[in-house]
Amino acid sequence: MAQQRSRRLRKKMRLDEFQEIGFMVSWEFPEGTTVEKVDAAIDRFISEVFEAHDLSFEGGGYLQWDGLVCLQKIGKCTEEHRAVVSKWLESNGMNNVKSSELMDINYFD
Repeated sequence: MAQQRSRRLRKKMRLDEFQEIGFMVSWEFPEGTTVEKVDAAIDRFISEVFEAHDLSFEGGGYLQWDGLVCLQKIGKCTEEHRAVVSKWLESNGMNNVKSSELMDINYFD
């Protein structure tokens, strides 16, 4: 039987309508990519994917990147978001592009 919680408590615990769904992503730049090319690609990635789709990225790297993708506001990423991120990375020459299944970003191992 589901436990009844107040709206305030659901929001504080990030449950139900306040649940945040995201996914992990990782990729590699080709060996020998210059710092200038990495910076330019990341700038394009931010504007063409994250800003265009109201997504946020928590992570980093240099030639190997990984991190968490979620929405800029409370909400749930979709399979379409995963596809947009992966497709952009693959079509821009990144190697070993991997994304996890969708998951609750507040309650995962």
